[in-house]
Amino acid sequence: MTPTPRLRSDPERPVDALARARDMEAEGRVAEAIELLTEVNARRRNAKVERELVNLRHRAFAVAERAPGFPTWPVDTPDLFGPLETPPELPAADLTVERVRSAIVNHGCLIARDLIPRDRIEQLCADIDNSLDAAKAHIDGASTPESHRWWVPFKPTAEYSVGGGRQWIWDQGSVWAVDSPRSLFDLVDTFREIGLDGVIAGYLGETPALSVKKCTLRRVPASTGTNWHQDGAFLGRGIRTLNVWVALSPCGDDSPSLDVVPKRMDRIVETGTDGALFDWSVGEGAVDRARDDLAVVRPRFEAGDAMLFDEMFLHRTGVSPDMTRDRYTIESWFFAPSSYPEAQIPIVF
Repeated sequence: MTPTPRLRSDPERPVDALARARDMEAEGRVAEAIELLTEVNARRRNAKVERELVNLRHRAFAVAERAPGFPTWPVDTPDLFGPLETPPELPAADLTVERVRSAIVNHGCLIARDLIPRDRIEQLCADIDNSLDAAKAHIDGASTPESHRWWVPFKPTAEYSVGGGRQWIWDQGSVWAVDSPRSLFDLVDTFREIGLDGVIAGYLGETPALSVKKCTLRRVPASTGTNWHQDGAFLGRGIRTLNVWVALSPCGDDSPSLDVVPKRMDRIVETGTDGALFDWSVGEGAVDRARDDLAVVRPRFEAGDAMLFDEMFLHRTGVSPDMTRDRYTIESWFFAPSSYPEAQIPIVF
């Protein structure tokens, strides 16, 4: 992967950069406005700039290119990994668009080892703690100027609705990344620094857009519940998407991991039956029928490892009664603008 170069602009005060970015947006130069504010904030962190970046990325979707990057989906790809009964994996240094596509199209997922550098792991874990603490302070009516740096409830434009999603995520020990503009900046900056933005764009064939509702900062307790599911059961049909699930702490021994069926599913498995807890989740019996002779796998992840998969992947949180530690993760779903799901809220990446 090749890191994305930064735009190098002349130093200027954040207030001046915000004014210049507004002029750029009015002239239709939204991408340049995003790059300007990104560069200014990288030099000198500013809460107003970070909040405006979230809103600008959201508004940018209205003028995003909608032409499909590929004539058909999924893209036919030869199997570069051969027969496997476990998820394919490789070092992050060997991550390419072709290998990501081959793994997902033929095996359902790909594990990328050592994707996130150590200093970024520490930064993102601190972001999660600060964001969750700030959200709790807001809920408890105890917000402070410092907590406002870390949690600012996002308001989309009029055609989109947040609904009850924010509360649903909070009940899981998580917050939306857009509700923490500083954390979202760090996440985007991290992915650009390691060159993952180019891999994602190459995989989708389009400049990707995140989803407000599907980009989450998670500190998952060992007491968490778990349900088998495919995200395609509620994201809708005809989409083109890639999920980057990043482990920021060790997972699979004393903290929750993922349980996965390590194969490519060609359909949405029957939901709401066989003891499933929700109408979109998959019961144990349906999982057994779908996995054929393959065993369920619970991968072990070190901090900085990641799993990449799409909406067809059958998985759940992998938790056991003897687990005692929280799991730090970030989940970020990227979509092709040409087939963006109607119920999601876009944030241009």
